[in-house]
Amino acid sequence: MKSSTQDTVESKIHKVKGEIKKAAGKITKNTDLEIEGKEEKIEGKVQEKVGQIKKVLGK
Repeated sequence: MKSSTQDTVESKIHKVKGEIKKAAGKITKNTDLEIEGKEEKIEGKVQEKVGQIKKVLGK
């Protein structure tokens, strides 16, 4: 199982990648890429919450 710190770091990476994909999708008018970016950003937010929960539980 990953540590809460590792979850936090990975969540930030997902958020940044998602934001980049979303922006690239808007610029190129590629809706699939824009949606993929939004999904990845949401994955990052979920992973961040998982890390926060682990931190509270002491894992």
